[in-house]
Amino acid sequence: SGPIDVTLYVSSDAKDTDFTVKLIDVSPDGKAYNLDETIQRMRYRDGYDKPLVWMEKDQVYKVVFQAMTTSNYFDAGHRIRIEVSSSNFPRFDRNLNTGGKNYDETRGVVAHNAVHRSRRYPSQVTVSVVKR
Repeated sequence: SGPIDVTLYVSSDAKDTDFTVKLIDVSPDGKAYNLDETIQRMRYRDGYDKPLVWMEKDQVYKVVFQAMTTSNYFDAGHRIRIEVSSSNFPRFDRNLNTGGKNYDETRGVVAHNAVHRSRRYPSQVTVSVVKR
């Protein structure tokens, strides 16, 4: 119950791309229930009121996502799943990974994205737990 904080260290060979995170409740029979989700379009990582910033190949960027918030009781046998992806279309607008404007571009490029996790790049998801 409470905030779910996500910090990822990411890289891409594309000029711009998205990173998405979902918090999911998975029942014993495998059914998945989306509890919350968040997204970061990399060109806006410094803020929507700031100049656009492009990614550089082989550069690792720290991304602190807008906190997700939930209160969910996980029944016995249920699992928590965290999904990290580069797209959640059509829930969020597509990103063609070129840095162009979505409303007038028709061709995209494949972005080869990575999430880094090490002592130097401590990507993490922090979930609050309330015991009964």
